[in-house]
Amino acid sequence: MLELKVQPLTPEAFAPFGDVIDTRTADYFPINAGRTRRYHDLAKVETLGENARALINIFVSQPIEMPLALDFLECHPLGSQAFMPLHEERFVVVVAPKGETIDSQDVRAFVTDGHQGVNYHAGTWHAIQSVLEREGRFLVVDRGGEGNNCLEYPLAIKVVID
Repeated sequence: MLELKVQPLTPEAFAPFGDVIDTRTADYFPINAGRTRRYHDLAKVETLGENARALINIFVSQPIEMPLALDFLECHPLGSQAFMPLHEERFVVVVAPKGETIDSQDVRAFVTDGHQGVNYHAGTWHAIQSVLEREGRFLVVDRGGEGNNCLEYPLAIKVVID
């Protein structure tokens, strides 16, 4: 079984897998007569394939127990998938680079600080939603349309937080 220790989520460490969504480090410009800060273009939304379209969803996830035991990773080859916590929920992110197989040496685990979201690039392998401490509500942007956009890869993983 592969055992992973989570590391802090940073844009540099996560770049091979997607984008970190974090308004604290992003540029903005004022709109609505100066009453609103617009944090523009925070992640690349990918919608590939026949009749593809972007979807906006709300996910409500139950908290996991640590250590986190996983049996598989999944990927969405036809589009990106973004998760942004709505109430500062911390969550664990387990990822591997896109490809037909997963090399266990390339699997990484991160933990968000509650202010960060992630956008998985199309084809990036990732774990199921794994919110810590309490129920989590997430704004999720992903792909709708024709074709099989969810693949699973069996892999036993144990994720721990130091």
